[in-house]
Amino acid sequence: MKNLGLGEGVLNVLCLGAHPDDIEIGCGGALLETLGQGREIHLRWVVFAAGGARRAEARAGAETFGKRASSLQTVFHEFEDGFLPYEGEAVKRRFEELKDGTNPDLILTHWSGDLHQDHRLVNQLCLNTFRDHLILEFEIPKYDGDLGRPNFYLPLSRATMQAKVDGLKSCFPSQSKKDWFDEELFRGLARIRGMECRADDGYAEAFYLRKARLSFS
Repeated sequence: MKNLGLGEGVLNVLCLGAHPDDIEIGCGGALLETLGQGREIHLRWVVFAAGGARRAEARAGAETFGKRASSLQTVFHEFEDGFLPYEGEAVKRRFEELKDGTNPDLILTHWSGDLHQDHRLVNQLCLNTFRDHLILEFEIPKYDGDLGRPNFYLPLSRATMQAKVDGLKSCFPSQSKKDWFDEELFRGLARIRGMECRADDGYAEAFYLRKARLSFS
């Protein structure tokens, strides 16, 4: 398994989301918190259903949440929202292309237990494609009621939490009228996860870590 360096040096991070706003909701705070530490981080940002009017939102989200990265590479595919499993062969080919020229230290993507069909496919193909990498699977609250019991937490400062909700509101105006897309929900989930890990400022993002290797060398 590829090692994640916790000291100095370059960190290569790959973010995979099915839709515009998935990465930002699932791990936007973690990205803002980590990028704010000043470490050299090269960020690759891939969204699979980012066609039409939402392409601009996908770009705004990547540029807002990844603005402190040492470098930011974005890839926006135009698969139809909700139909990723039915275009599986083409989506699989896009994953195969990801293996060329990238060897990420850390991958952030959807949780395997997510009930949205697009989210699950991205997770499955990520695990198929990157078998020797550290993968943190993020959670996205939704009507399906599919939140689970995560086992990996990243505490967020109050400033980072505010920056996350501000970024979500500013980057994704098309989602503003949806009953689940509001600051209270995002803060509420982060507050619960912050309580679970006893975060200093009370907020955290949570992830599912399927496999990791501890090495002292």
